[in-house]
Amino acid sequence: MMKIAVAGVGYVGLVTAVGFAHHGHMVTAVDLDTQKIAGLTKGISPIYEPGLEMLLQEQLGTNRIQFTTDGASAYADADAIVIGVGTPENEDGSANLSAIYQVAREIGQSIQKDCLVIVKSTVPVGTNDKIETIVQEALKHAVHVDVVSNPEFLAQGSAIYDTLHGSRIVIGTESRAAEEKMRELYDAYGQPILAVSRRSAELVKYASNDFLALKISFVNEIANLCDILGADIEEVTEGMGYDPRIGNSFLRAGIGYGGSCFPKDTKALHWLAEDHGFVLRTIEAAIKINEKQKYVLMHKLRKELPSLAGKKIAVLGLTFKPNTDDLREAPSIPNMRVLQKEGAIIQAYDPIAMAKTAEILGDATIMKNSVEEALDGADACLIFTEWNEICATLPDTFNNYMATPLVLDGRNCFDKHTMALAGITYQSIGRPLAKVRQLQ
Repeated sequence: MMKIAVAGVGYVGLVTAVGFAHHGHMVTAVDLDTQKIAGLTKGISPIYEPGLEMLLQEQLGTNRIQFTTDGASAYADADAIVIGVGTPENEDGSANLSAIYQVAREIGQSIQKDCLVIVKSTVPVGTNDKIETIVQEALKHAVHVDVVSNPEFLAQGSAIYDTLHGSRIVIGTESRAAEEKMRELYDAYGQPILAVSRRSAELVKYASNDFLALKISFVNEIANLCDILGADIEEVTEGMGYDPRIGNSFLRAGIGYGGSCFPKDTKALHWLAEDHGFVLRTIEAAIKINEKQKYVLMHKLRKELPSLAGKKIAVLGLTFKPNTDDLREAPSIPNMRVLQKEGAIIQAYDPIAMAKTAEILGDATIMKNSVEEALDGADACLIFTEWNEICATLPDTFNNYMATPLVLDGRNCFDKHTMALAGITYQSIGRPLAKVRQLQ
C-alpha cells in the first residue's frame, strides 16, 4: 500500500484515483473546484462514465479515497503524486501546459519526504524534463524526487474497464529505483508493464492516439469513395479486418472522431513536429480529413433540402460517442450551429448531454424528451451518435412521426435495406443503397 495524492479530478485524474483506491492504496485527490470536491465527497461524479460513480462510492465506503482543495497538505507526505490535470489546446494547436507547471511548482514547495511525481497528463515530448526542473527549483526540503512519465490509455465509455484490465502500463523513467517503485505501485493491477525512457513514454501516448486517428480518417476516406463507386464500406472493412496486420478495430466509418484526445493530440503532435522543423504529413492529412468529415451529413442534407429555413430537423445523439457526456469536438455541435444560422427548426435528443448542449448553443427550446418528440413532424433526421436507444428505433417510428421520412445516418446505425423496404429515404456513410446482389 502506498499513500498517493492525485492532482486534478477531471477525466484522467478521477479515474486514476478511483483505480488506485480499488487496488488498496490510500488516495487523496486534489482539485481547486470546490463544487466538484463537495460532490465527490458525497459520491457524486462530475463526469458521466459507466461504472465510475459506483466504484467511487464503493471506495468512499472503504475510506481509501478522500477529496480536498488543500493540495499542500495532500502532497506533503505522499509516497507518490500523480499529475492528472488538463492540457487543453491553444489556438495554434499546441498543448497548454500552464496548469501542469503550476501543479509542479506547488508540489515542489509542499513535499516533505522522498516521493515519485507521476505525470499521467498527455504532454509533449520533453515536458517531464521541464517538470523535473520546476519541482527541483521549488523544493523547500532536502528530499529526493523522481519524475516519471506514466501515460494513460483510457477510452471514454470504457475507462473503468480500461483501468482495471488495461492492455499495458507504460513507465517512462531514467531511474532504476523509480522503475521499481512504479512496479510496486502497479503490482496488484496484473497488467503487462513496459519500462522505457521518459521521452519515449511521452511519445508512446501521442503515437498511439494519432495512429488510431489516422486509421479512422483512412476508413472515412474509403467510405466516401464507396459512396461514389457503389461499394459498401462494411463489406470492404470486413475483408480488411481479417488481415492480422490490419485488425478489425477502428474500421467503422462515420462522421469523424471527436472527444478530448484525438483532435487535441493530433494537433499537438503536428505542432510539436513543426516547432522542431519537421512536418508530419500523415497527421496533417488526418486533421484536414476529420474536419471535412464532420459536415458530410450536411452536404447530403442540402442535396435533399436545398433551403433549410423553416424546416424541422431532428437531431439524434449529441455526444461525440455513446456512453459519455463529452461534447468536446462532437460533430453535432458545429452542424447544429449551421442549422441555426440557416433558420432550421432543430428538435434534438440525447440520453445524457442535452443540458450541456443547450448551454453551448444558447437555446434550451430545441431539446426534446425522447426520440419520438425529436422526430415529431420533422422534414429530416440527422443521426450523430450511436446510442443504443437510438439504434433500437424501429423504422415504423420514423414513418409514423416524421413529416417526411428522410434519415441521414452519420454512424451507420441501421440496416440500409430494411430502412429502404420500409419506405424511408435513408443515407448513411459509405453504404449506398445499391441493388441487392443476385447470385447466378
